[in-house]
Amino acid sequence: MIFARISHPSLDQPRYASLLGSAVYPLSPRYNFERIVIVEPDVVLPFEEVTLLAPVTPSKVVCVGRNYREHAAELGNKMPDEPLLFLKAPSAVIGPDDKIELPPASQQVEHEGELGVVIGRLTRKLSEHDNPLDYVFGYTCVNDVTARDLQRKDVQFTRGKSFDTFCPVGPWIETELDPANVTVTTRLNAEIKQHGDTADMAFPVAFLIRYISEIMTLYPGDLIATGTPAGVSKMQDGDRVEVEVAGIGVLRNEVVNSQVGK
Repeated sequence: MIFARISHPSLDQPRYASLLGSAVYPLSPRYNFERIVIVEPDVVLPFEEVTLLAPVTPSKVVCVGRNYREHAAELGNKMPDEPLLFLKAPSAVIGPDDKIELPPASQQVEHEGELGVVIGRLTRKLSEHDNPLDYVFGYTCVNDVTARDLQRKDVQFTRGKSFDTFCPVGPWIETELDPANVTVTTRLNAEIKQHGDTADMAFPVAFLIRYISEIMTLYPGDLIATGTPAGVSKMQDGDRVEVEVAGIGVLRNEVVNSQVGK
């Protein structure tokens, strides 16, 4: 099932909705990632009339660095023995068709297309009998935009990863997906720059959820960005970047120079 977060003139606030073909079924304003089946909904909206928003408003975005060997190699880094985790500011999250703003502080902002994992249940210190994938609500596309020059300069990742607009997410959440073997493709101005398979991840999704939950509590709606394949490249004003995850869809964003004092 596909879930999106939408706005529409008939709604007084952004709402989660179920997407079935060209029909959009808004859910209760109190909806919080419960797995439900829509039966005889009171409101049905045409897909072409709604605006798709970022499908999550997470309390945190947990990212995994160097989870594809070829990506680690292209940056001259060795593979970590354990997952390399960092946090991306939730304020960096934007939705499909929103603009990625290039900050004046960086001269090398790059795309990183990734599979995103949306948590559906409170997740903390899972036992050996727990299946980590049972705590997943669904999956989405993520662009872990990175100011590479600032990342190298600072050593730690916070500034280079957390500028406003540096975390495009969407276009929606797909609940029915096997995360162990899906392709992740990033196109810049229609040219394929990244193409990898989650089967090549050093640490698969189930391992990551268990590992992260030993460190921090994950709440419904929290987002895990699982790492990017090789092929990252610089983005410039006027570029159009697309992140496609097979079985989910395509996340599209335009790149613009940020407006100082906006």
